Amino acid sequence: MAPVSINELPENILLEVFTHVPARQLLLRCRLVCSLWRDLIDLVTLWKRKCLREGFITEDGDQPVADWKIFYFLHSLHRNLLRNPCAEEDMASWQIDSNGGDRWKVESLPGDHGTDFPDSRVKKYFVTSFGMCLKSQLVDLKAEGYGEELLDTFRPDIVVKDWFAARADCGCTYHIRVQLASADYIVLASFEPPPVTIDQWNNAKWTEVSYTFSDYPPGVRHILFQHGGKDTQFWAGWYGPRVTNSSIVISPKMTRNLAPCTALPETTEGTVFQTDSVGQPHPRRPRNQGPGILPCPPGENSSMKATRPERRRAGEWVVHTQR
Repeated sequence: MAPVSINELPENILLEVFTHVPARQLLLRCRLVCSLWRDLIDLVTLWKRKCLREGFITEDGDQPVADWKIFYFLHSLHRNLLRNPCAEEDMASWQIDSNGGDRWKVESLPGDHGTDFPDSRVKKYFVTSFGMCLKSQLVDLKAEGYGEELLDTFRPDIVVKDWFAARADCGCTYHIRVQLASADYIVLASFEPPPVTIDQWNNAKWTEVSYTFSDYPPGVRHILFQHGGKDTQFWAGWYGPRVTNSSIVISPKMTRNLAPCTALPETTEGTVFQTDSVGQPHPRRPRNQGPGILPCPPGENSSMKATRPERRRAGEWVVHTQR
């Protein structure tokens, strides 16, 4: 019996075979074999089948998707890009930018004069002191598997979340800054809300801060996340804001058009990074252009009530307080 070429199989059978081939192999190797394979691998049907097989969608789902191939890859990469977000490994993976007062410390929930966290899987938190305490992580998106075309052409939403709480018996001030930066550490977009001040004798409830970067400029290669704060009573020990369960997630959703975006956010244009004493890059604004961006703490004269959401350019800021 004469051998049969795989290309003589019905196209539907070939598509079924391709659904079981790893996605990167499809694009890097299989797609280059011949024009038939190229055309089949470019079909929307294949990538919808792969999404269904991996559980990214359900059979009765009818969500609008601009590009099923991109949708598949974003789902396959979907995870928290911050390491050790819940203090399970003490201070590992975090760069200490400011370590004032009695320094950063890790404690177990609920802690003295504290409350349980909404998610019972979270067991620990980071806590600050009477001097400014700030810590950060720098995420390299290319090292995490996000290619240049994916980031520059499709620019998927980048969702940032953080949780903070005060002790019931002590007031505190909480800070957060998140910046999207280029390969050479030029800041392209920034989330820099005013600090949140919580009064003494509060309910110690946990509050979630959520911000979505969308329609940001092309060229994003790094994300710098920084948070922290200090207490307002200047008490020795660890009475400042508690933080845990922080996250940076690249969403499979895109809330933007595919037209090129060239404008830089007005609040961060021209900001560049510098390297600190331990070799960790941080952004710095050139001379005569206002205060530095990081690691300097934001101004402490402004305040924001934790229940008031604010809309900002290139994203939406939402604050939810535990009930």
